[in-house]
Amino acid sequence: MKCVSALSTARSASTAFHQILERLAAEPGADDEPADFTLIFSSRHHAPVLGKLSQAFLEQDRTKHVLGCTGEAIVGDDLEVENKPALAIWSLWHPSIEIQPVRFDPGGGPLRQAMGALEKPAESTLILLADPFSFGIGDCLKVANDGFPGLRIIGGMASGAAEPGGNRLLLDGEAFTDGAVALRLSGPVGVRTVVSQGCRPIGRTMLVTKAEQNIIRELGRRPALEALREVFTDLPEEDVEKVQEGLHIGRVINEYQESFHRGDFLVRNVVGADESGSIQISDLIRVGQTIQFHVRDAETADEDLRESLLMRPKRDPGGMEPVGALLFSCNGRGTRFFKTPNHDVSTIHEVLGPIPVAGFFAMGEFGPIGGQNFVHGFTASVAVFERPSI
Repeated sequence: MKCVSALSTARSASTAFHQILERLAAEPGADDEPADFTLIFSSRHHAPVLGKLSQAFLEQDRTKHVLGCTGEAIVGDDLEVENKPALAIWSLWHPSIEIQPVRFDPGGGPLRQAMGALEKPAESTLILLADPFSFGIGDCLKVANDGFPGLRIIGGMASGAAEPGGNRLLLDGEAFTDGAVALRLSGPVGVRTVVSQGCRPIGRTMLVTKAEQNIIRELGRRPALEALREVFTDLPEEDVEKVQEGLHIGRVINEYQESFHRGDFLVRNVVGADESGSIQISDLIRVGQTIQFHVRDAETADEDLRESLLMRPKRDPGGMEPVGALLFSCNGRGTRFFKTPNHDVSTIHEVLGPIPVAGFFAMGEFGPIGGQNFVHGFTASVAVFERPSI
């Protein structure tokens, strides 16, 4: 298995395409045979011709499959190019990989049929790219979680446009402006999914004892706000400041554990409180779930990404070597959040080495936590492609 990537920041689409081809030609063995699949990520500047660019890759026998979309910011090589022209290509060769292209129509009407057409879902990884204005990602993930246990979904919402019809989604030479596109990967290919929510737990875990919809009324049989105040009074000064800037809550996905750590929580925002002592969150909650309050800032997000990249699930074999990665980062990260540019891609290179990386800043990132797939915010979702170390 091998990966290559290339990035061009040329304003002209034609120039960018030829610069990409020159970069790929310089990679040893890249022209010997077509890649098994290629990802194309582009800023809005090249959107009108993306379909033709993807067709060219197929017609020139450079790849067997193409997947891609437009993004507000494009990741390639060691750069995160924000709000400027950019075109990034990422290709993978694997002798035994199985690939199934999937097109999801807008609105999700035939969603169950499309999901049902997936082969070997429990043994697969689905790289999914969707249009935020026309595709019901929540319904899609619910169908996947309920009907296809074991299927891992990673990717993001296209962010190249602020209005319906402005994004481009690419699948095997065709360009779409709505719905979603995906590639299902299976076979003996090592894909490790990493979801860094950029948060750190504070206080202790608590049990939800009274709740309805997105309102938590009691924690440990006390008013939720009272339990929160107790956590707040015991915090060090630096965490008090973080809570004042924005408070988050994590609910445990897999309750069948003796203890809970980083990566066991699905993090959502605390959006308000009322005089009754209840708190409101940006998620549905039910009695019996375990929660813990979280804080988020740039320093915490940096620490979380580094630790998440190093952490391996128990089922994953050791002795694996990363050969490439796809990065789906929130469009609220980048220089809007970190003090230095190129933070997420630079961190991947620092932790995993100088592997080919490409991706984009999304309007919502997909990734699995606790064996279920979710859409996230302020998250870096990463697909790390690995092979056994020699």
